[in-house]
Amino acid sequence: MAIKYNREAYDKVFTDLEKFKEFCSSAWTLGFNYSFRWDEKNLYNMKSSEWRAYQNYLKFGKPPKPRKDRFKK
Repeated sequence: MAIKYNREAYDKVFTDLEKFKEFCSSAWTLGFNYSFRWDEKNLYNMKSSEWRAYQNYLKFGKPPKPRKDRFKK
């Protein structure tokens, strides 16, 4: 039984991986308060803060606004 090679799926994964790596390395220059540590295991992992920040950046195109402390006096 031969394994079918799905080139489109592999290309998508590696393209997403390169874009995610580029985002993590340049998050500071995009306007985020800090850069993100890049790790391959965070790709498509919604539990990781790096991937969620990347998805939000893709969706909105900008970093989130800083939140004001409501309890600060």
